Amino acid sequence: MSSLTAAQVRHRYLILHGLRWLPIGFLIPVITLLLLERGLTLPQVGLVAAAQGLVVLALELPTGGLADALGRKPVLIAATLINLGSLVLFVFADSFVLFFLLFVLQGIFRALDSGPLESWYVDAALAADPESEYERGLSAGGVVVGVCIAAGALLAGGLVALGPVGPFSALTVPVLAAVALEVVALAALLLLLVEVRPAAGVATLRSSVRAVPRAIGGAFGLLRRSRIVLALVAVELFWGFGMVTFETLLPVRLSEVIGDADKAAALLGPTGSAAWLASAGGAALIAYVARWLGAPLTAGLLRVLQGATVVGMALLAGPAGIIAAYLFCYAIHGASNPLHMGLLHRQVDGPYRNSVVSLNSMMAQPAAALGGVLLTALAAATSVGTAMVVGAVVLAVAAPLYLPAWLAGRGRAGSAGPDAPGPVGPDGSGPAGPGATVPAGPEPFGTEPAEPAVAPGQRQPAEPAPAGGRG
Repeated sequence: MSSLTAAQVRHRYLILHGLRWLPIGFLIPVITLLLLERGLTLPQVGLVAAAQGLVVLALELPTGGLADALGRKPVLIAATLINLGSLVLFVFADSFVLFFLLFVLQGIFRALDSGPLESWYVDAALAADPESEYERGLSAGGVVVGVCIAAGALLAGGLVALGPVGPFSALTVPVLAAVALEVVALAALLLLLVEVRPAAGVATLRSSVRAVPRAIGGAFGLLRRSRIVLALVAVELFWGFGMVTFETLLPVRLSEVIGDADKAAALLGPTGSAAWLASAGGAALIAYVARWLGAPLTAGLLRVLQGATVVGMALLAGPAGIIAAYLFCYAIHGASNPLHMGLLHRQVDGPYRNSVVSLNSMMAQPAAALGGVLLTALAAATSVGTAMVVGAVVLAVAAPLYLPAWLAGRGRAGSAGPDAPGPVGPDGSGPAGPGATVPAGPEPFGTEPAEPAVAPGQRQPAEPAPAGGRG
């Protein structure tokens, strides 16, 4: 890790980050519609997606601690192999049981994948240059994610428009492309991620496993002592529930309006591409927007605005209005992720960074599972639009949870108490040093994109299952 320069670390992070999310672009336009094509009902889609969330809930912290203790690279390799297997299963799955298994595998993948690459980048950048402004790289990562998912979605729409290939339906062809890309991502991971860690062996593995509980304890210790971290992590509960609206229900809503699933999927290709470009734009521009209000207040305002865009998707008539609201929703989504993760990273220091990121992601999983079950059931019982409005309200009510970070920033500097905005030390028991106010400008950035809760896998918060997301 120390043999790389800060620039090399950033470049490798961006390449690996882009390859991690490119397959998701191929899956986002087709995932929900393909599940319905294979015979699942909308409530069943919510149930199988819930399996992913529950598995991540059970494994998120242990796997996050394992990444901190054993090393990020072996955990990322295991995650990529599991994701590759789940995508192969997705090509052939045709029953509720197989899709349930698929989402269980996706849950394991999501738990393993949640945070190690981002944590490797932050630690490697600081090792190469202690003064490194890693937030800039995290912000650039948000742009890369948007561009890669946009490209994948655009190509997926083209593949669907070309029609079936041999025994595979038009909606299945993008999944085949995702499988091929996952192989490329695995090869790049093996070649590019350089990590300094203890020599491998049984004793090392045993020691690493024993260190997992300490990493988990450090993460929970931080939650106990910091109101700011507790509030930031709680945001994920509302965010995870509400993301079901635009990642699972939006394709169904558009299909209803257009009246044809294949046409809706073909339209979602370029639409998804434009949405993720909008997300990249949001991630790139939010640094300048946040100068006026500061990061915490800007993040809270974005929660309200995103809820408003979901209401627009639910109530506007015609494909044009729905798509316009969808594009604004993703622009806000892309802007929100780096602000949120940047605020979170500012609160932790030491060896447990990945565990805290995993804890944050973990909170989204039960919320996404609950949202998937309740909102799809509500959509089946009433209408898709009604379910989306309910999800929009849940997204918006998370806004006040950014107030503790804002108040700590106003309280300023020398505060060394547990709620000071400075990082908490390695044992999670208190600040590592003098508290530093949360920057009001573009500094606080991070990026863990949300992925649709119905897997293709994206902050992240419900991610498209068979491709990986918010995590």
